[in-house]
Amino acid sequence: MNNSSLKFPLHTALILPFILQIVAAVGLVGYLSLRNGQQAVTDLANQLMTEVSNRTNQQLNDYLSMPHRINQINIDAIETGLLNLENFDLAGRYFWKQVQAFNNVGFISYALADGRFIGAGKHIPGEGVIIDELSARTNGEVATYGVNKQGDRGKVLRFHPDDFVASAWYIQAAKAGKPTWTSVYSVDEINFIAVEAVRPIYAKNGKLLGVIGVDLHLSNITNFLRDLNVSSSGRVFVMERDGQLIANSSSQPSFAKVNGKTQRFSALDFNDQLIQTTAQTLKNRFSNFQRIRERHTLSFQIQGQPHFVLVHPWQDEFGLNWLIVTVVPESDFMGQINANTRTTIGLCLVALMIALLSGIVTARWITGPIERITQASEDMADGNLEQQVKHSRLVELDKLGNSFNSMAGQLKESFETLEDKVKERTAELASANDEIITLNKRLKEDNLRMGAELDVVRQMQQMILPNAYELEIDGLDIAGYMDAADEVGGDYYDVLNTDGVVTLGIGDVTGHGLESGILMLMAQTAVRTLNEIRELDPVRFLDALNRTLYKNVQRMNSEKSLTLAILNYSEGRVSISGQHEETIIVRNAGQIERIDTMDLGFPIALDEDIAEFISQISIELQLGDGIVLYTDGIPEAEDINKKQYGVERMCEVISQNRHLSAQEIKQAMIDDVRRHIGTQKVFDDITLLVLKRTELGVEKDSQSQAVALV
Repeated sequence: MNNSSLKFPLHTALILPFILQIVAAVGLVGYLSLRNGQQAVTDLANQLMTEVSNRTNQQLNDYLSMPHRINQINIDAIETGLLNLENFDLAGRYFWKQVQAFNNVGFISYALADGRFIGAGKHIPGEGVIIDELSARTNGEVATYGVNKQGDRGKVLRFHPDDFVASAWYIQAAKAGKPTWTSVYSVDEINFIAVEAVRPIYAKNGKLLGVIGVDLHLSNITNFLRDLNVSSSGRVFVMERDGQLIANSSSQPSFAKVNGKTQRFSALDFNDQLIQTTAQTLKNRFSNFQRIRERHTLSFQIQGQPHFVLVHPWQDEFGLNWLIVTVVPESDFMGQINANTRTTIGLCLVALMIALLSGIVTARWITGPIERITQASEDMADGNLEQQVKHSRLVELDKLGNSFNSMAGQLKESFETLEDKVKERTAELASANDEIITLNKRLKEDNLRMGAELDVVRQMQQMILPNAYELEIDGLDIAGYMDAADEVGGDYYDVLNTDGVVTLGIGDVTGHGLESGILMLMAQTAVRTLNEIRELDPVRFLDALNRTLYKNVQRMNSEKSLTLAILNYSEGRVSISGQHEETIIVRNAGQIERIDTMDLGFPIALDEDIAEFISQISIELQLGDGIVLYTDGIPEAEDINKKQYGVERMCEVISQNRHLSAQEIKQAMIDDVRRHIGTQKVFDDITLLVLKRTELGVEKDSQSQAVALV
């Protein structure tokens, strides 16, 4: 049965599905675009806030751990005797240098249980780092001294009374009995807020000797937050659990001077609407800030505009308990997305209208000859390139038919010329391959030349090492060893005997390779030159050496430098100068003494003038005593699990093998380090020097010892 109601005109069948598809596609694209945009904004905001919060958390961890590390350094100095609590002149200069070394530190001091006090810091405008002292010679008042560039005290700037034992920071540290923090406080004279890391000082019998403390400026936290790329109008701020601001990223400071007094601001009434509203929202949500114990992501409205908030509790092991809050307006991300969505919808509607009109017109003209065009296309697909399409009254379809006919001829011609083109491309590839082979040959030649140059420098390094004859010194047993991690190492050691004075030198140039090797050769030449002209004064010796190498490094346009220790031995006494790793003294009975060289010098070639940093100490060696020098090559040697060898294990090996000869001790050290490293790659140079005092004219035996290792 012929049911005409089921039949449609061709143009209707073409246009109606096309319109429905366009409408559905436009609607779906618009909806998905908006949904995906909103989800992307939420994800992006969360990622941004998490990143900002994590970076702030890390900054607080690093920044606020520094004062406690300084306290630990000073406690170690007190316990090892390097810092005498009774020597206020030495302690004042020591703290004065530390404050200058740590820019963010405001004051370093200690107060003794009997009320005496010594400290250095910056709390008088225009005076730089000053020294405060309260002792018998200051008549029971705090005397504030001006200090010159050499660390010498000048005139007294002022006197003022103070009772440090009754102060809050002293009482808090004594009560805690361990490292802790004071409350955040302000200094009105220079308008800043700070927090002090304090720690009690105990005698060996457990008696409280006093309290040591380091004041840390908090303004740099604000500088860090302002440098974070939150968003165009987002904020990040840090506050205490009572709402008092520590720092924030807005242009408004977290504290200000009011009527001569430094006043802190609460986030709840801060002169920044976004920070104030965010703090109030958190308080309303959790009742009080103390109840925020884990990270929360929130959203809230300000004047009808959505905002994202991430609040992250931060605390450390010493008692600080703060909140890191990041807030970002949704508009910072949605503005461009909404504009793009509106543009997309508008373009889709325009395209829909154009497609509708074009479809109606096209359908009317195509319905007649469409079958002929389709048949012609199928014949061409079957390979009949001679196919001829009949002409049509429609110009477009007539041109299409002519194009089909022309295409057949072009395809035939393309098939005929394809083989020639393949041959031409093959020849081009062969030519390119020849060029690659030539370049590879040149590269091999360059590698061989560079390897030869590095080998020359390596041979030069080996040639200038002290030979076995030079190590034969009456009254001493010496052995040396050096192995570079790369073709050219950056380690240096030497043994020079001039007019009865034995000079030992050991150094470590930063990095490896050609530059480090050349700087090592320069250092050896300069040390030998100064030794030959009988320059024994450590300050003049190291200052002249530093100036020479500094100017050469500047000429090389290099950033290399080296640590260097110089030891002079004569008649049983050894003087030590220069900054390097610890110097190990091993006594005949097995005791180990570790000498810190940090305050005996300064890295060579890093600064033009280091004379003021150079000092020396003198050690007496009895028969059978020895010296151990080393750099980070041994203690930082890692096994396959990244575990370092360590100074303690090195000292244990030295003590266990002290009765052996220098050569045997050296080999025992090398064997133990190699066992620790195992199959792990060696990343640093290894250098070893062993020295021990023996009787004059007696052959070297198993009592010789000393190690220098890099």
